[in-house]
Amino acid sequence: MKISVKVLSGLLILAIIIAGCAKHQGAGAVSPPVTPPPDSSTGPVGSPDVAFYLTKADGSVLFKPQNQRLMFGNTGSGGLTILVDSTKTYQTIDGFGYAFTGGSAYLINRMPTTDRDALLKELFLTDSNRIGVSYLRVSIGASDLSANVFSYDDAGSPAAPDTNLAQFDLSADRYDLIPVLKQILALAPGIKILGSPWSAPLWMKSNNNSVGGTLLPGYYDVYARYFVRYIQAMKAEGIPIDAVTPQNEPMNPLNNPSMTLTAEQEADFVKNHLGPAFQAAGITTKIIAFDHNCENPGYPLAVLGDADARNFLDGSAFHLYGGDISALTQVHNAYPSKNVYFTEQWVGGPSHFGGDLGWHVKNLIIGAPRNWSRNVLEWNLANDPDYQPHTQGGCGNCLGALTIGASVSRNVSYYIIAHASKFVRPGSVRVDSNIPGSLQNVAFVTPDGKKVLIVLNDSGGQQAFNIQFKGKIVQVSLDGGAVGTFVW
Repeated sequence: MKISVKVLSGLLILAIIIAGCAKHQGAGAVSPPVTPPPDSSTGPVGSPDVAFYLTKADGSVLFKPQNQRLMFGNTGSGGLTILVDSTKTYQTIDGFGYAFTGGSAYLINRMPTTDRDALLKELFLTDSNRIGVSYLRVSIGASDLSANVFSYDDAGSPAAPDTNLAQFDLSADRYDLIPVLKQILALAPGIKILGSPWSAPLWMKSNNNSVGGTLLPGYYDVYARYFVRYIQAMKAEGIPIDAVTPQNEPMNPLNNPSMTLTAEQEADFVKNHLGPAFQAAGITTKIIAFDHNCENPGYPLAVLGDADARNFLDGSAFHLYGGDISALTQVHNAYPSKNVYFTEQWVGGPSHFGGDLGWHVKNLIIGAPRNWSRNVLEWNLANDPDYQPHTQGGCGNCLGALTIGASVSRNVSYYIIAHASKFVRPGSVRVDSNIPGSLQNVAFVTPDGKKVLIVLNDSGGQQAFNIQFKGKIVQVSLDGGAVGTFVW
């Protein structure tokens, strides 16, 4: 068959085109794009859209993913820019969560099984609309948000003290706290649990009363063994206690229960009794000093200033009912090898949603990590519609993250924690970011290389701004008082 030169030329060109297409498709199949590890990428160009979760101060939007298409590009809007620099790293994050009080456990454990299971998955898993709580604080014995006052050894008395702890028993927590903790651990086996006592057993105290008083020096050794028994008994239940504080709010004698310890007493207890008892028993649970307000940084500085006590301490813990969150940095700078933690802050009911959202996000979710804290915990997880349960004289208007009655309501603390806990997973590292104008913020790199930026527009009006990372920019805006979490 005779074929013209013109036809042959056309066929040759077609063959070249087909071969080129096949080569291109083959290369794509053999070498898919690889996501670079943290801090090794040349920039976010080509990365997925920036995920954006929003809560507005008026409550009209509550931790909702936004449908805006946010992509990093070469140009910004001018004006305010948050520069995230992942080459400058700070502390590792242990988690975000709540105090899981006896009252919280009581309410959750009495929910219908299907509802309880769904709620626990919502709280402790991270997929879909779940928030991934990763850190809990429990009371060693009763807190003021337990239904009644108890310890794990109430059989003793000043006249007949149980110095061998023969009557030690977790039974008061076997009804609700322990069963629900086991369900939580089945969902989130890596969750960290901090234990804090509100009081020693009454027979160990100077006033034999649940309110106030101090630990008698003659019982320091017995009380140290009480901690050992607690950690061992919880471990036997399959519940690991990651850390303890020697005393919740050691300068507060007014709560029920409560107990005071001076800095000198706490240092003595840690270095001569609690630390050696842990060491002798092979217990690796961390000991964290103080556990009280930022207005008294001299207390943890004094405990850490005792070299023998410091050898047993992982660090110190803080609340913010007084003082300024910068106290954490003051203590960190004095003892940079020791960790700092943020372990409690309440929301008083009834809540002012916008005001509480802004204050807690600014001071805790943003402020505590920017001042070296490895965690942030809100007080507390759940109450009923009447702020129950609580002890007589305990907090009568502490608003939980959840109100559990005929239905479950999610309150401001739920959203405060969710903006961090879902995305800033344990093992994340805080990285550098500036604070332009009223745009309070904090940034992290997660273990899988995601960047997380939490921003509060701490002003009364809408603010447009840029997020800049590795030379590329994305343009966003937040209404006054709104909180955004941005993930890429």
